Amino acid sequence: MNNEQNRTSGRQNRTKEHFKQALIDLIKEQGYHSITVKDIVDYASYNRSTFYIHYQDKIELAEELLASMLQGLETSVGKPYVPGHKVYTSKLNPPSFNIVSYIYKNRNFFELINYDDTLPGLHTRFPQTILKIYQEQFIFETINQIPVNMDVFKRYTAYGFYGLLQNWIQNGFKETKEDFIKEVIELTKTHIYSVEYIGKK
Repeated sequence: MNNEQNRTSGRQNRTKEHFKQALIDLIKEQGYHSITVKDIVDYASYNRSTFYIHYQDKIELAEELLASMLQGLETSVGKPYVPGHKVYTSKLNPPSFNIVSYIYKNRNFFELINYDDTLPGLHTRFPQTILKIYQEQFIFETINQIPVNMDVFKRYTAYGFYGLLQNWIQNGFKETKEDFIKEVIELTKTHIYSVEYIGKK
């Protein structure tokens, strides 16, 4: 019974992934607002009844796609870190920025920020997720322990990092992932002395 359930669950997940991929491709081709459920099912080679088993409408599909990708972003960040261990920025290395690897691996999705008529909420919730990660998952120590308003500092750092990511994505990932991370690390060293990963609450 369990094997049968696993097979069914796997099949359903694959179907949903096909619908999500169809939505991504169609946004790039024609913009989000003009897409219909018929467009999605035709593109994914399914019928409408199969779509409605999983989603009420394209809005629900779009929300699940966005939420799942941003959740993945949050989860990816902590993988290189040991909770409670302080890491000095002078010792940071490319694996420290697993978030960049996640974005690159899922670049087909994150390229959607290049479009005006794109997934609703993407342009605001992507940078907000980076800020949420900084606020909830990390403790930062400034260079020479300069006292700052840490909430403002994290906001400044998160949106600065998002600006770099946005530029990298808009330039079609021309810079290699490794070179991009090296640049981010060098910039990080100018204002952050150490980071401590405290994990997800």
